[in-house]
Amino acid sequence: MPSPPTHAEARTPKRPVVRRASERVAPKTSPATPRPTDDAETTSARILEAAEELFCASGYAAVSAGDVARRAGVNKALVFYHFGNMRGLFEAVLERYYEAHRKGLADALAEGGDVRARMHRLVDAYLDFMSTHARYARLVQAQLSDAETHALVEKSFTPLYRFIEETLLEVAPDEGEAAARQLFVTFSGAVINWCTYAPLLSRVIGGEPLTPPLLDERRAHVRWLVDLVLDALERRAVAPRARRAQPSRR
Repeated sequence: MPSPPTHAEARTPKRPVVRRASERVAPKTSPATPRPTDDAETTSARILEAAEELFCASGYAAVSAGDVARRAGVNKALVFYHFGNMRGLFEAVLERYYEAHRKGLADALAEGGDVRARMHRLVDAYLDFMSTHARYARLVQAQLSDAETHALVEKSFTPLYRFIEETLLEVAPDEGEAAARQLFVTFSGAVINWCTYAPLLSRVIGGEPLTPPLLDERRAHVRWLVDLVLDALERRAVAPRARRAQPSRR
């Protein structure tokens, strides 16, 4: 048993222990609820960029959240935090692609001018965009055979289609051989196929299709097609007016 304190010890008060700053223990606090950090937008963009690269290289089904996280340099949980699941991430990639596509075409048309000048700029903007985003066209084509991703592609593609169709309706009817919808498929196919077939064409025709001079040649060709169509539509519009102007015979 410990010995009882002496008379002197009993009279001497104990000094409080004073710790140096480096020895002080921080008070315990309850863990805070995780919240997005200030650079959440930057993190989201990094994840999107990584997902775009991987989806375009390998396709939707071959990419996991872990793959995206490693490429983006983030924790895998952040992929789900920002996009919910891989379907949501793929949808975000498609939406960003098609919105950039639509904006590029809208900017080209906003400059004004007559119908021919605006259509030429539309072709130029379409070809310029697709020549630098050919991997997306190949990704989209690959996913059309999958029912799940087909629906996502259709959802993102529809606003772009409606936008171009409305533009073409300024010069073309809404049905028949020269219908705006037919012109959309004709001109978009003339642009997209050149870009998606570029790896094959480069070996067959002996040049790089997505760089000058072959890209410039393609631009001139599609413009030429536009002029042929516009000339035909103008002749078709003039003919009824000419017939109406002729005096009737009795």
